[in-house]
Amino acid sequence: MLKIGSYNIQKSIGVDARRRPDRTLKVICELGCDVIALQEADKRFGPRKSTLDRDTILAETDYRPVPFAIGEHSLGWHGNAILVRNGIEILDYRRIELPKLEPRGAVAVDLKVEDQKIRVAAMHLSLVGHFRKKQISSLMHQLHEDLTYLPTVLIGDLNEWRDSAGSIRLFEQHYEVTTPGRSFPSPLPVGSLDRIVTSPEFTVQKAGVHKSKTARVASDHLPVWAELHLEPFGHLA
Repeated sequence: MLKIGSYNIQKSIGVDARRRPDRTLKVICELGCDVIALQEADKRFGPRKSTLDRDTILAETDYRPVPFAIGEHSLGWHGNAILVRNGIEILDYRRIELPKLEPRGAVAVDLKVEDQKIRVAAMHLSLVGHFRKKQISSLMHQLHEDLTYLPTVLIGDLNEWRDSAGSIRLFEQHYEVTTPGRSFPSPLPVGSLDRIVTSPEFTVQKAGVHKSKTARVASDHLPVWAELHLEPFGHLA
């Protein structure tokens, strides 16, 4: 069993317009995930400094960040970061270029959870539908054509409001798309922008939106999560 999550932390700025990294970390710890993807983890301009301190994460949580960052002050790449619970082995990781109108990208990490190898890819897709489709097509190509196959989970802020959208159907050729629930905007959610997408080896046992009092104010998105069961040869069934 693996619990995985996704959280657009909006650079640690809450709906009260205050930047509170401590509040963001509290929500991350509340979730209790084994692996969690963060979007908007870094500031967008200048040195793209992270709003979460790497040393604080290591000292005060049970997580460590996958080293995607290029700059010494960043936590992720194009704002995408992945935190992995201590005890899970990081085997390999990569940055993934995506077609873009504005700066966008994805990241992927290969992990060993107990005795199983899996891949987790995290993304924050375009606000423009045409580019979302191009980005998903590119991501799927790079994951399937350029890399050795592993059971895979894709997570992130897809910026897609409709489950029936053409961009979502691009995932469904290979994966199951889970919409845990309405996650945006956090005080009164109406949009299900954050999703968890799983290859056939995974069964989604439970999924939901984390709605704690702190989460409702810490960002404009609520975090989403899913509990997954892995059947290593499920894609052969």
